[in-house]
Amino acid sequence: MNVSPREIVLAVITVGVILVGSTYFAGRPQVDKWRELRELQADAREAIALDERLIAGSSNWEAELEKLREVLPVFPHDQEMGIHWMSRMDAMAAKRGVTISRRQAGEEDALGDVYEVPIEAKEWEGDLDSMVRFLFDLQSAGGMLDVRQLLVKPKGKGVLRGRFTLYCAYIKNAPGTADE
Repeated sequence: MNVSPREIVLAVITVGVILVGSTYFAGRPQVDKWRELRELQADAREAIALDERLIAGSSNWEAELEKLREVLPVFPHDQEMGIHWMSRMDAMAAKRGVTISRRQAGEEDALGDVYEVPIEAKEWEGDLDSMVRFLFDLQSAGGMLDVRQLLVKPKGKGVLRGRFTLYCAYIKNAPGTADE
């Protein structure tokens, strides 16, 4: 059997194409995995850099936390805080002419040694000036009071109504310690 040079060249090219094609299809998943690993590595480097920046600034955060702890009111560990904060909120609202007809305290949530209780005012009514002054009083009160949700709708001429959720932050004494 005589094999011509042309057939030899075609056989070599065919074998080369088969080798390149099979290498491409066999190696493609590995290349994709390699690219994915490179992206994960870049994300991990960014996360590490962010963590290092946060750790480097931890003294600033600790100083800020100490400032906030000085401002937070301290209560006995067994005192019901929802009632306390609702009465303070009602007093501020009455002072500014805002009527809160339905309100409810939520579950107390411990965030480390800081506690937080949400109060949902389901119906309030007042004019714009009264509401702005009431919200300002809440913001400037001695405790940490934060209105996180506020819904305002017009009721009539110059009268607004709506709902809001007030979050109250405080510290509780450990059981057995003297009340401050």
